[in-house]
Amino acid sequence: MGRYVFKLPDVGEGTAEAEIVAWHIKVGDRIEEDQNLVDVMTDKATVEMTSPVTGVVVSLHGQPGEMATVGAPLVELDVEGAGNADTSAAPPAKPKAEVAKLAPKTEKQKADEQKPSAEVISLAPTPGQGNGAQKRKSAAAPAFATRTPGTKPLASPAVRRRAEELGVQLQFVPGSGPAGRIEHGDLDAYVASGGKAGVPQHGHAKRDGIEEIKVIGLRRKIAEKMQESKRRIPHFAYVEEIDMTELESLRAHLNATRGDRPKLSVLPFLMRGLVRLLPDYPQINARFDDDAGIVHRHAAVHIGIATQTSNGLIVPVVRHAEALDIWEAASEVARLARLTREGKAGRDDLSGSTITITSLGALGGIVTTPVINHPEVAIIGPNAIVERPVVRDGQIVVRRMMNLSSSFDHRVVDGYDAAEFIQRLKSLLEHPATLFMD
Repeated sequence: MGRYVFKLPDVGEGTAEAEIVAWHIKVGDRIEEDQNLVDVMTDKATVEMTSPVTGVVVSLHGQPGEMATVGAPLVELDVEGAGNADTSAAPPAKPKAEVAKLAPKTEKQKADEQKPSAEVISLAPTPGQGNGAQKRKSAAAPAFATRTPGTKPLASPAVRRRAEELGVQLQFVPGSGPAGRIEHGDLDAYVASGGKAGVPQHGHAKRDGIEEIKVIGLRRKIAEKMQESKRRIPHFAYVEEIDMTELESLRAHLNATRGDRPKLSVLPFLMRGLVRLLPDYPQINARFDDDAGIVHRHAAVHIGIATQTSNGLIVPVVRHAEALDIWEAASEVARLARLTREGKAGRDDLSGSTITITSLGALGGIVTTPVINHPEVAIIGPNAIVERPVVRDGQIVVRRMMNLSSSFDHRVVDGYDAAEFIQRLKSLLEHPATLFMD
């Protein structure tokens, strides 16, 4: 037998470290070659680390949420053959549980093992009783009462009042008094033994407890990204309402006659509007390296599509949207959304966007103030499309209206240019034929 140490490999793009997200193995497991060991997250994507050998897991290095540097040990395995590590220097440390098992027992430990284990201590002093009455033996009484359904438990008014305050149903409390009468000590023993609290008669129960959730993995990346964006970027928000009636009519017609082509949402039309306008506003299709003080204006339009997944918000990228027609854009959005939600999107799918669209879909609300996807300088957010009365040519008519929210980096984009850009986008969407005219 030999020892094989699996170290964090270089996952590309100059990454020096990665966060441990989730282990898929534990000490003692026998694993096969190419079996998934651990998921690690870089700045770009989550990567599955697979085993290059077959063996038995001896030790794991690092907990979920901790950072591991490239070249650092992640997993140690016992393997057939020589392995890749010298084990002659020192034997592997035994698990704590095994050490404790091998250690000789003290006289006190032996005596403690012979004590009854069913002892329950009352949580509160029993009214009218001394401290000696607070210690009860639960071995003599069942954990839950076995009364005939419908039989009213015997208890004093004080016990009933206290049970109601505790949220305990006396029907399930064993009684040690005459004729099974429930006393304060019985109530204490029931609570201390882990009896489930019932719902008070008025139907409302107090809730206590605090759940601690460690922010790791994708949630930590999202938190860091949002914090970095708000800390660095002075956001300028702009909202305009758009009459989507004509575009919605066109979209419904195209979907009804699409054949085997993908169903169209509003996003491909919005993408088409962006690629038409951005050549006239190169400062908006840009990424700002504020550390170097350089704005990189891009000719290509790489549109990030904010996508909600079970793990949080991820932004896959539709590359060269300027070269796609309306159907190709819809297909690419659908493909990336599927890969992202399945956790199969690669680094190239998740990096390099020059402007982002974020949409809450049916939950779009009235208005949002989207956070810019740093280091980009603009983000566009369509809200819900709703029917509402508007005035047209002096008449009140019902139209399908949508608010379009947007945010811009005010260091790079002037307010006038941002407003003009959104006004021109509004015009294209309200007259959808112009989206397809050169």
